[in-house]
Formats: sequence, structure tokens, C-alpha cells
Amino acid sequence: MKWNKLYTLLIVMLSITTVFTACDEDETYSDKRKREKKQVEAFLKNGVTVYDADQTQMLLHVPADIKVISEEEFHANDSMTNVEANEYVLFKKTGVYMQIVRKGPGQKLQEGESTTILNRFTEYNIAADSISCTNKILPYETMEDKMTVVNTGGTFTASFLSGLMCSIYQNASVPTGWLVPLTYINIGRQDRPDQEVALVRLIVPSTQGQSDANNNVYACFYEITYQRGR
Repeated sequence: MKWNKLYTLLIVMLSITTVFTACDEDETYSDKRKREKKQVEAFLKNGVTVYDADQTQMLLHVPADIKVISEEEFHANDSMTNVEANEYVLFKKTGVYMQIVRKGPGQKLQEGESTTILNRFTEYNIAADSISCTNKILPYETMEDKMTVVNTGGTFTASFLSGLMCSIYQNASVPTGWLVPLTYINIGRQDRPDQEVALVRLIVPSTQGQSDANNNVYACFYEITYQRGR
């Protein structure tokens, strides 16, 4: 593993954080949250497309003009979002926006069940207008995130066992926003070529995000797959 590149990525992230912190010393927490809300609103309108340094590989594409639907509309549509219509459901209690691209094979995590889940993801820092980290490209493809998850009465708790997220942020805490889809998607494995695991897209506010986002008050966009561990 090319750890030097991983630490370079971490240094870049910390530098970005330092810039935001230095600029925001006189801001109240309320001011930072208002700024975060405006940044999310702009992201919903404009979307984003990110290419690699050579402009040859598309790393992330989020179409503009995201259509936000209510939880009531979402549940009335069998807890699905229309990807062609660019729909995302907004969970007002948490501020998380979610688009289910695929529900995946298998079944939902049952009440009282504990399992491991493997994740491949891309994290896009909406405030910094850049990809923070991803294990979908070299040299991080071997750093698939692995978390242990428990369903207790419909409430999910989780912690990272290994992978890029806990290496970057130096803790085992799973962003609360990552657990929102577990109520609606299936946690299975790809047993056939035509059977793809669950895929979701999330806009996660700082209050539901990883430690740095929480501390520095910025939202992140995620594209994440969920697969049951062995």
C-alpha cells in the first residue's frame, strides 16, 4: 500500500480545513450552519462533475437540478427514488438527502441482527468543491471499508473495523448519515454477474457526517455501495 499517497491526501484535507477554520474564526456556529445550508442549496441546483487530473476518467457525476421529494412521496413509491427524474428524498429530522439507485440483492438487516458490511464510496466535500477521499480508484482500491452494524429495534449502530474512512479520520465512528439507507436497502452479496449490490447517493449535513465535517461544519455528498461481508 502506498501510504505516502494516503498521508498526502490527508495533509491536503487538513490544509483545506485549516483555511476554513482561519477564515471563520469570527463566525458563530449559527452562521456556519447558515452558510452550509446555502452551499447545499447551490449543490442541489448545480450538481457537479469531477474528472481525474488527466481529464480522462470521470470520478463523480451528480446531475444538476435535483428534484427533492417528501418522505410521504418516497414511502408512497415503495420507498424508492426515480433516478431518471433525479429525485432525492429529504429526511427533515436529520437533513439527509438520499437517492436509492439500487436496493440490491438479499434482504434488509433484520431486527436484532448484527453483521459486517463492506462499502465502496466517494466522498465529495461540498464546501471545498472537491473529492475528499474515495476507495474506488488506485491506490486506495484495496482499502474497502468494513463496518460492523447492529439493528436494535429499527435503530442502527455501527463502527468501522478497517478501511479508508477510519484511516483518514483516525477513528472508528461511522457517519450517522451512512446508516440512513439501511432501513430501505437490502444487504446481500453479488452472486451473479447481473446482480449488483445496493447503491445509494447521499447529501449528509455536518451534524450527520464524519468527525471533520462535524467539527468544521460542512456537508458532504456520498456515493456508496453496501455489500454483506462474509
